[in-house]
Amino acid sequence: MYAISLGDDGAELRPLELWHAEEFLAHLDRGREFITQHIRFGENATDVDSAREILKGYADKRASDSGFLHGLWLDGKLVGGLLFRVFDAAAGNCELGCWLEPAAAGRGLVTRGARVLIDWAFDERGMHRVEWYASSANEPSINVARRLGMTREGVLREAYPHRGVRQDIEVWSVLAPEWRAAHARDDRDDHQESITGSRSPEVDH
Repeated sequence: MYAISLGDDGAELRPLELWHAEEFLAHLDRGREFITQHIRFGENATDVDSAREILKGYADKRASDSGFLHGLWLDGKLVGGLLFRVFDAAAGNCELGCWLEPAAAGRGLVTRGARVLIDWAFDERGMHRVEWYASSANEPSINVARRLGMTREGVLREAYPHRGVRQDIEVWSVLAPEWRAAHARDDRDDHQESITGSRSPEVDH
């Protein structure tokens, strides 16, 4: 199966499949408390069989073109992942989400992997809108949305009960024309840099 390099640090994006169940469980066990601070993802994976059930659920979604699950590997070790929790090709809308174990935090893995999947959703699948939902308390996830150039559309107040607390959920999104326009600006900046040897002073990075 394919693996997409995310840089020179050994990071890769790959499909996360049924046969990864043992590796998936070991990864969740390493980071369970960190991963489930704001989301329930992986809470029910307490043994190999229950880990396989989570993976099977997304394998079924993939087969019906309604969801996808990808893992993030660093130096050959599964450390997190990205998922299309919702993928509605007919409407052109999808929801992208993530999780990560603490040892892999701070490396930009989620942002790099998300860019690949957003490119694919817009360019290969013709999607129009990619959404990102995050608890207002989950600053790292909100920062990813910002780095991806998403727009904060609003807050669903006390919409998500988790660990006995009703959390506010922020809604972020990026539209296909916005994503392509940002890519065009980046390409122009790269071209300018290659000519002058430095970033254009007019561009704020």
